[in-house]
Amino acid sequence: MSLARTIKNIRQVGLKQWFRDMTYIGDAKAGRLVGQDAMGNKYYENLNPHDEVPGRGRWIEYSQDDFNASQATPEWHSWLHGIRHLPPTEDPIVQQSRPPWLASYKENLTGTRAAYKPYSTTPPKLQAWDPVARPRGQEAKP
Repeated sequence: MSLARTIKNIRQVGLKQWFRDMTYIGDAKAGRLVGQDAMGNKYYENLNPHDEVPGRGRWIEYSQDDFNASQATPEWHSWLHGIRHLPPTEDPIVQQSRPPWLASYKENLTGTRAAYKPYSTTPPKLQAWDPVARPRGQEAKP
């Protein structure tokens, strides 16, 4: 990242937003807000190809401080990676109503307290030894 690009981005987005971008994504970015998803994430696009490295002109600003990539919905994920040309807010295919059988999107919760943990209903094949202690002073019965 050049000094001229950094100064240009600070002028466009302001010092506070520039510092937040450097803290969270490690790069100074400036672009237009394309849309926001149901989880509160904001999606941006830089329309000037000379300002960015190829393939880095679209990015996401997560709504949570503790973020991971699974928080981007599939529609926005395809736009971020260049699979779709139009963002979901402008794409007529995505704008069609969702089928009623399609579940709402949830992020991957693996590694968190809310992760799915299966419960086994089958009894174990081997039973653990459960020792029973006799009270002292009693003889063993033959």
